[in-house]
Amino acid sequence: MNAKMAELKACFDAAGFSDARTVLSSGNVVFDARAAPVAALQRKAEAAMEERLGQAFLSFVRPVDELRELLERDPFRTFRLPARAKRVVTFLRAPARNVAVPIERDGARILCVDGTEAFSAYVPGPRGPVFMALIEKTFGKDVTTRTWDTIRKVANRTR
Repeated sequence: MNAKMAELKACFDAAGFSDARTVLSSGNVVFDARAAPVAALQRKAEAAMEERLGQAFLSFVRPVDELRELLERDPFRTFRLPARAKRVVTFLRAPARNVAVPIERDGARILCVDGTEAFSAYVPGPRGPVFMALIEKTFGKDVTTRTWDTIRKVANRTR
């Protein structure tokens, strides 16, 4: 995301989303909206960014209840990970097909895929977040990735 969070919030306000608020500085927006298909909400957010910022950013909408259920289910718990491992969730626009997991590269592992979410882990090192090369090679660039801690913060932001 290459927009200031105040500008991003203003886009959501102008689009008619209510109670829009940003979480952290990584393009996360929590908002209320009338019941609508996720794809319609994504298109509405992208159109608002295009109009107000002059650039649309690919949007991934997840109902906060789904994020809370994901946290509760914790797909990472079934894997043996080092204590220092960063847990990462990649959100996909459509379910991944024909991805045989686990996949490992340079110390990063895609552990499992469940619908439109892929779960990865890596141990931080001098080469930085090496998981992104693996994610992009496996799923392409039309994805967004958040740490497990960020998902927790977003899910708790509405309480």
